[in-house]
Amino acid sequence: MRLQFSQTELRDLAVAWLALALAFTFFGIASTPGVSIVNDGPALFTSGLFARAFLVSLLTAGVGFLLHELAHKVVAIRFGQIAEFRADYPMLALAVGAGVAGFIFAAPGAVYHGGRPISARQSGLISLAGPVTNLLIAAVLAPLLLFGGVLGQIGQVGVWINLLLAGFNMLPFGPLDGRKVFDWSKAVFAVSGAVCIGLGLVAFLFLVPGF
Repeated sequence: MRLQFSQTELRDLAVAWLALALAFTFFGIASTPGVSIVNDGPALFTSGLFARAFLVSLLTAGVGFLLHELAHKVVAIRFGQIAEFRADYPMLALAVGAGVAGFIFAAPGAVYHGGRPISARQSGLISLAGPVTNLLIAAVLAPLLLFGGVLGQIGQVGVWINLLLAGFNMLPFGPLDGRKVFDWSKAVFAVSGAVCIGLGLVAFLFLVPGF
């Protein structure tokens, strides 16, 4: 089965990508000392700070989310499933609002798949594909930490957000990826969960992204 995208799916992916980038842009700006989204008003949106933060967010949070979801889709199709991403528009609006308030909360939507029955192993591998992709993105972006300027910011924010995405999604609760991996194989979850959640905790506790 070939990788195909409907017009609705392409629209949802684009909206989710831009909305998440905007949410992380506001979050980064709100976290910047001496900058106020409320007080600086319209001038902020034409500033170099906003443009730089939005570019960095597009290439880090946006790409991390996009490839995470596409990894689910690719593996699901590999197992003969019909799979499409659907954005959660209320949650995207909430993410942007939270970013303005200086918090980050992102549940942009999900890849839904169905068709012929699949095994617990296949379901677990579909779920595992997302967090593993985030780890790979973090590894690819890590060398950018050696640079300054925008490249260094992309490396710093990219490693941070992709490790957080991998760790959070591997928690074995509710609809998160970790739950399906856990239900498939406790041994696989023990290894992959230790790596993803451990690196996510390192990012949360010790890595401070800079916009």
